[in-house]
Amino acid sequence: MDKVVLDHIVEKTRALINAPTCSNETKAAAQRWLDAVGTDVEKEETKKYIDELEADIMPIDTLIGFAQSEKGMQYFGAETAANIVAHAKEIKAAGAQYCDCPACTIVADILEKKDELLK
Repeated sequence: MDKVVLDHIVEKTRALINAPTCSNETKAAAQRWLDAVGTDVEKEETKKYIDELEADIMPIDTLIGFAQSEKGMQYFGAETAANIVAHAKEIKAAGAQYCDCPACTIVADILEKKDELLK
């Protein structure tokens, strides 16, 4: 893998770990990947990391559906859930495919380099 790409992904991964909206599972996978960089298990951990990122990035329609649900309203609170739905519909209309929270934004950036990572 190109050093510039690797450095970019390492930087983004560190930012992901610190993102307030990053799940514990993704943080753990990110840390395992960082720990594996430059070792003989890097390729294996890279595949696992990509799988975790793909599983955790929130498609915009899923976000809208969750925020509109009873469970979503309980999780976020009714007012915040309504604001999330309005915002998500707005960014979807502008072409967004995924949630634009800090974690999902970073994950989308990392996944753009997926093919280079898996080489």
